Amino acid sequence: MKKAKTQSGSREFFRKLIVSLKRKPQTIAMLVLALGFLIYSLNLTAISNSTAKIQGQGMGFSGFVTMLFSLLSFVCFLNSFPHRKKPNILMLILFFLMLGCIVYCDIYYEGCIVRALTREDHPIILDSSTAYISQAQSVLRVHEIIVGIAALLTLLVPVFAKLLRKIDTSLPVEENQDMEAIELTD
Repeated sequence: MKKAKTQSGSREFFRKLIVSLKRKPQTIAMLVLALGFLIYSLNLTAISNSTAKIQGQGMGFSGFVTMLFSLLSFVCFLNSFPHRKKPNILMLILFFLMLGCIVYCDIYYEGCIVRALTREDHPIILDSSTAYISQAQSVLRVHEIIVGIAALLTLLVPVFAKLLRKIDTSLPVEENQDMEAIELTD
């Protein structure tokens, strides 16, 4: 009995999930964008320590711009898709410009790390005391990929909307077999 309830409960959960995605298909892209923000912000210690150790020109500013535009891109994204209205094209353009700046800053920061590791005079050697530098470098690569995926998913929101509309989420209605027995009277 419990297993049947669990199956019907999970089935109902997924049905409600699909219904909510049908109403707001941009949620998929927003969740990926939130994942990228979380990965970057939860590893900000390694990035900050790398900035303090390397002290490359523009590294701190690059990290600041990445963090700031990550937050502001959420605002632009949420304003791009108002409820029951057409998408706001100006906010979408601003959103994509911010994502481009984020990716550029990540690539620039990663280049500063590579230059510090390969410079001729006093290169930084990766060991256990500077392991955070390689962690920051891998976080930046993952962040670039996730931001690119979020941009791609945002572009594909109309496609998702059409595909999600094709999924039948209606509840089965029990038919009344005794329709002849029902009499309408004044």
